[in-house]
Formats: sequence, C-alpha cells, structure tokens
Amino acid sequence: MSTDVFFWLIAVIAFVVLEASTTALVSIWFAAGAAAAMIVSFFTESLSVQIAVFAVVSAVALLIMIPTLAKRRKQRKAPVTNGSPLTIGKQGVVLVDIQPGYLGRVRVDGLDWQARAEAPMPQGTPCRVTDVDGAILIVCPVTVDTTATA
Repeated sequence: MSTDVFFWLIAVIAFVVLEASTTALVSIWFAAGAAAAMIVSFFTESLSVQIAVFAVVSAVALLIMIPTLAKRRKQRKAPVTNGSPLTIGKQGVVLVDIQPGYLGRVRVDGLDWQARAEAPMPQGTPCRVTDVDGAILIVCPVTVDTTATA
C-alpha cells in the first residue's frame, strides 16, 4: 500500500472530524472527495490523477448540496432558546397577581413563568397564553362561553 492511501485516509478523517466539530456544513464535500481520491490511489500512483479526482468529486458534492443549503437558509427560523413559544395557545392559572405594566407569575403545563397582561388578573384566574416576549408569557383571562353549554 502506498503512502498516498494513508494521506487520503488521514484527509478523510480530518475532514469528518472538522465537520463533526461544527454546527454547519463546512467540509463534508471534501471528505467525499478525499474518500474518492483514496479509492483511486489503490489503482494509480499518479498524484495528479488523485488530486483531480479529489477536486472533481468535492466540487460535484458541493454542487449537489447547494440547492439543499439554499433551501435551508431560506427556511431559517430564529432558534428557540427556551420553551416559551411552545406555550402559545395553552391555558394556565395565575400564581401571582398580574397588574398592567407589572410582571406576575403563571403556571402553564406544570411550569412557572413570568407573565404580563393588559388587564388585572388576580391569583387563581384561568388564563391563556397569547404571545411571548423572550421568556415572559403574555396572557389574557380565559372567559367561559355560557352560550356554548346551552
């Protein structure tokens, strides 16, 4: 086995480790190119052929990935840093009185959250999450529709 095989094997490992250590696609196409060059190195000792295979396979892999990457970039959403967006539309109960302009506390899905409301809401009031502001829930009182039970 020639030293070229070991060189390409080390290159594959290095590109895979680099890819695994990042949160973005940065080197996977080079790993594919290095793997193809390593396979070619079994059949030829010509370094120029191996480098050409590495370059072509890496470029083709990148070209195949560009539409996927572009689509992913367009769909990019702000990361959810806490679970508060998941509470929108859910019901809870006020734990600490909420006055307009001041924070209170509510319990939604068994978790306690800071909350704001446009209307006063005393402790024990059922509430619904209408929006979030960071980790602060925006809530409104839950009104019982008496006509729906008739």
